[in-house]
Amino acid sequence: MNLKALADTLGMSKTTVSRALNGYPEVSERTREKVLAAAAAAGYQANPAARTLAVGRSNVLGIIYPLLPADLGDPMFLETVGGMSAALEAAGMNLIIVPVSPANELPTYRQLVRGRRVDGLVVSRTLVDDERIAWLSEAGFPFVAHGRTQLDQPYAWFDYDNAAGIALAVQALRAQGHRRIALLGSPLTLNFARQRRDSFIASLQAAGLVPDPRCLIESAIDRRSGYQAMQELLALVPRPTAVIVDNHLSGVGAVRALLDAGLRIGVDISLVVWGSMADTLAELDVTTIDQPDARAAGATMARMLLARLGGTPAAALQELWQPRLLAGSTVGPAPG
Repeated sequence: MNLKALADTLGMSKTTVSRALNGYPEVSERTREKVLAAAAAAGYQANPAARTLAVGRSNVLGIIYPLLPADLGDPMFLETVGGMSAALEAAGMNLIIVPVSPANELPTYRQLVRGRRVDGLVVSRTLVDDERIAWLSEAGFPFVAHGRTQLDQPYAWFDYDNAAGIALAVQALRAQGHRRIALLGSPLTLNFARQRRDSFIASLQAAGLVPDPRCLIESAIDRRSGYQAMQELLALVPRPTAVIVDNHLSGVGAVRALLDAGLRIGVDISLVVWGSMADTLAELDVTTIDQPDARAAGATMARMLLARLGGTPAAALQELWQPRLLAGSTVGPAPG
């Protein structure tokens, strides 16, 4: 059944039926209910392309993502996306993930926005200087950033408190007598990595410690680079007595490097990892900086994006959630 046949069945104009189906406020609630009931009984479904042209909406929201090989096996990523998808499905919207190469990321943003293929976007892995967010803001296109960036004008964002999480880890290690602490970090073009590194340095300085530049790694973003970075730290003389890893994917590689070196984690060297390790390294109870409720975080970002579509100002859509430190067996007293 098409729109004309549905309208003929109801004895209404195509315009009235279309407006009722698409939720226009000038249609009475009684008429809307009558049209929706008839459409459901007849199995009517709107043509997506025609609907997009008619109302300027695709009912599709998107994530353009430069996927790393490990992302599809990353439980935190999948939980967050699952929360987004469920919340949008409940609102009658669809979520698409568009994998791209880093070099083609911004052109893909422009293509989807200018082609009206999506109604809004979630911007992930925000950068310190993020041209994606700057371009979307300039274009006036609805988006929510998963993370923050340096931008003069207000924009909608959701994030965990990176500075607070690292400060918790440093405090826990200092309480065990550790003074030579290393940070195994992600590339500093990523905003979370920059914030976590700045907090690490500030926390050490507040404790009267001078950070050793050799103990600041800035290149570990996956298992392989995490393994290599930990080997680099272990080769130092003297080596660190404790290491904080700023992402859980690198954390898996870091743990493997410690085990391969024959070290007792929590005895010979202590370790704290940002992000849950439960599903990736079940044999070891790792002390972690936890980002609670990844699924709820995804649902929150979805609701924020829907609010942007509804006209809520970007400045009113900024949420900072607090991480927590989950004690495990990988932190112990500093070796004498």
